[in-house]
Amino acid sequence: MEDSSMCPGSVRSLPLLGFTIFLISLHLPRLDSVSFKVIGPDRPIRALVGEDALLACHLSPRMSAESMEVRWFRSTFSAIVHLYRDGRDQVGQQIAPYRSRTKLLKDSIANGTVSLRIHNITISDEGTYGCLFKSPTFYEEAILELEVAGLGSTPHLSVDGYQHGGIHVVCESAGWYPEPQVLWRDLSGQRLAPAMEKISQRTDRLFDTHSAAVITDASNQNLSCSVLNRHLGQEKTAKMHIADVFLPRTNPYQVALSVTLAGVFLLILLASYCFWKQHRGKENLQSELEKEREKFLGQILRAELKKEREKSLAELGWSKVSKNSAMVILDPDTAHPCLLVSENQRSVKWRDLWQDVPDNPGRFDCETCVLGLEGFTSGQHYWEVDFGGGRTWAVGVARESVRRKGWINFSPEEMIWAMDQCGGHFRACTSPDILLPLTVSPGRIGVYLDYEQGLVSFYQPGMETTIYIFTTSFTGKLHPFFWVYSPITLCP
Repeated sequence: MEDSSMCPGSVRSLPLLGFTIFLISLHLPRLDSVSFKVIGPDRPIRALVGEDALLACHLSPRMSAESMEVRWFRSTFSAIVHLYRDGRDQVGQQIAPYRSRTKLLKDSIANGTVSLRIHNITISDEGTYGCLFKSPTFYEEAILELEVAGLGSTPHLSVDGYQHGGIHVVCESAGWYPEPQVLWRDLSGQRLAPAMEKISQRTDRLFDTHSAAVITDASNQNLSCSVLNRHLGQEKTAKMHIADVFLPRTNPYQVALSVTLAGVFLLILLASYCFWKQHRGKENLQSELEKEREKFLGQILRAELKKEREKSLAELGWSKVSKNSAMVILDPDTAHPCLLVSENQRSVKWRDLWQDVPDNPGRFDCETCVLGLEGFTSGQHYWEVDFGGGRTWAVGVARESVRRKGWINFSPEEMIWAMDQCGGHFRACTSPDILLPLTVSPGRIGVYLDYEQGLVSFYQPGMETTIYIFTTSFTGKLHPFFWVYSPITLCP
């Protein structure tokens, strides 16, 4: 009897079965692998200089990425901004510019979503970023664009004397990116052409502006200077009112001034004619006349400014003021993150480094300001501040409820009563600013507060005459106020 297991049909079936098993084994890795897409934002992400940027991407379809590798990188795969692998952050793999500046937000990583927070954004952070997810059998990436913008300081307006037949007004602002646009406008909002404009780029790639306009008639006595970031569509504006006394107009004083100027001009003309006759140079004559005229008008402007200020300022007795010395120390919890307060809390300086300090509600986050620790609700108080030769500062008082977040206009409307120096100009911080009759930095300023009388006055220590006086009616607690770019020290 023949064995049925050895029939020809059974023998042919064995190779076919083995071949089928072989094909299935070849496809087993593909059956185990899971493919996915990485989805990023469909438009560039925008961040401001000094603030944080948040980059986000997610998996599609939704799945957990807890056991995957998540890599954020710049232009090349090895330029690691942040790496997550084996269930934890691999901080040692980051390239130098991002160390201690990134944080991977993993709250939704089980759903395939991760976000990367980059702290203290700089211009060099602008550009392309890659977001890569990698499983044991598959990987995919998405590309993101980060745009960086700088919203600079509020413009500072100052008067720089008579030039080119009018009042020369200067507008300065710092810390913009990309290159901003400076706009001058008159009272009706009409654009004014600048007499001079200079926009320079610093080593940190931020732009500073220096622009000037010449005001020649009374119709332009109210003017504004705006600096515009065209990428953000945002601008910052400062306004100034030029007093009538400084603008050309017909009145008895103007007539007398014109007669005086005519006499001086005639003398200059005669002297210049002799010079011209010697050198036969008509152009030299015109140049010399113009220089002498502008010099003379500048002297008249300074004299008028001094006269107007002396009329408006009330006299406070120095002996009364100096007997009310207050022990003022600084409150570090209010200081902007770029301000370094000394251990004894009696001095503060600015440095171009964002410190890792708590973002409490009382801390200034845009303006580099700090308040005194003790507040006043009554009485008379006097303190002195030394600037060590610095040229950019403000001192005064502010109400405890003063706004700490965002950009602030230093003025009584914002509950700030202060004076400042910006470059070579000194101003009372009003709206608009008032130019003060100081030509040389005093080095030290005394601040006197009389709460009941509603007075805040400023002194050059040891001199009887006040520099400027604010008069108002106070409510709530007042604190010493400081705006710091130059180092400041509170004197004993």
